[in-house]
Amino acid sequence: MGAAAASFARPEMAVPATIAVAYRDAGWTAASALPENLLAPVRAAATAALEKTPWPELLCGVHNPFGRHACVPDAWAFLDVAESGAVLDPLEAVLGPDLVFWDSEILPDGALLSADEARCWPVEPLAGTLVVIALGDGAMRLVDIARLAALRATLPAGPLYVLRYMPATSRYLRDDRAAPNLHGAEVRVLVNHAKQPIWLVRGEDRAGNDFATGFSLPAAQWAGITSPHAQGTGREIPEES
Repeated sequence: MGAAAASFARPEMAVPATIAVAYRDAGWTAASALPENLLAPVRAAATAALEKTPWPELLCGVHNPFGRHACVPDAWAFLDVAESGAVLDPLEAVLGPDLVFWDSEILPDGALLSADEARCWPVEPLAGTLVVIALGDGAMRLVDIARLAALRATLPAGPLYVLRYMPATSRYLRDDRAAPNLHGAEVRVLVNHAKQPIWLVRGEDRAGNDFATGFSLPAAQWAGITSPHAQGTGREIPEES
């Protein structure tokens, strides 16, 4: 999709104004729980993936049908959540009308979300929101990435589905040498944010973002290589792209 023509229709919203006020004042806000019809498929897929105790990198980008991760057969269910009005309506209330979805992951517990998460965001200027969904009951929280370090204690315990969004007024950095991508490669050595696809999920792209990179099928050996030390543990190590 060419950047100049990139746009996505916006439906009518029905979100309390208090969400935007709470987000502005506190740096986070609760939103309505994710509906069960959207939650159930991702809960089942996440539960199955966590039971295999995979490498943390294999729990990243689980929405990406073209990726190498622990939930490839269920990627579309995670993407359905990311593109749903249940998520995008409250998100628009706090982040604005032009929205880009760029990453997600399954976390076994909220305490595992890094305090320096923002350093790994390849977004310039830095701006965005974490949508944190409890896989148990669908409870949803929206957290300002710029204030996350001070708000980690507000994250719920237990398994989470965490989605990352940026405003389409910021630019997604595709340069491997950009500081956030270099730091991200140190934190998650098997994850390459610079080469992954991103989605314009609402509004218009206003920063000339690249929405073409990453939209290709994996090579024939996408299933990956099993480390001799990981056989039988579910810790498959995917090949580099």
